[in-house]
Amino acid sequence: MTSHTDSARSGGAAEACRSLHMLAGWWSLLVFLTFGLVLELLHGFKAPFYLDLENETRRLLWTLAHAHGTLLALVNIAFAVSLSHLPGWTRVRLLTASRSLLGSTALLPAGFLLGGAVIHHGDPGLGIALVPLGAALLMVAVFCTALSAVGPRPARRDADRDRPAAGARKADRAHAAGAENHARSRA
Repeated sequence: MTSHTDSARSGGAAEACRSLHMLAGWWSLLVFLTFGLVLELLHGFKAPFYLDLENETRRLLWTLAHAHGTLLALVNIAFAVSLSHLPGWTRVRLLTASRSLLGSTALLPAGFLLGGAVIHHGDPGLGIALVPLGAALLMVAVFCTALSAVGPRPARRDADRDRPAAGARKADRAHAAGAENHARSRA
């Protein structure tokens, strides 16, 4: 069980992850934007191995590699920026989210790229098998981050469990007063 003392912010884990994801995000963005430019050049020069009708699968998969890589680069940057704004990080959750996001940033675009490198009668190559693994890692990273956005639950003492919160008691009194006034007006 994790506690506030296990908070990721108490150590250097959050700062190390922030730096790592900023670096990974900006460098990945450069790589995948450059890859997009290469795809545009292939299109512009009408490269047959890219544009011919029998290579439609390659064109689609490489476009997906470019799009997913660019998007995941931006997700890495957003992850780095949001680390200090999410209250519920624990060390384990932070490291799980970080490693999963980095893994998906590599595997998703690589799966599309490798799947399009070798086409078998219109079907993608074996590299496409990396895509579901990358997608699963992305889901883990997003889940851990979403949990951390909620924040930790404050510990409640046993005596407080049976007693309603102050706001609830006030609301109950207001409700009772309203019901009493309503009953008087009907009489």
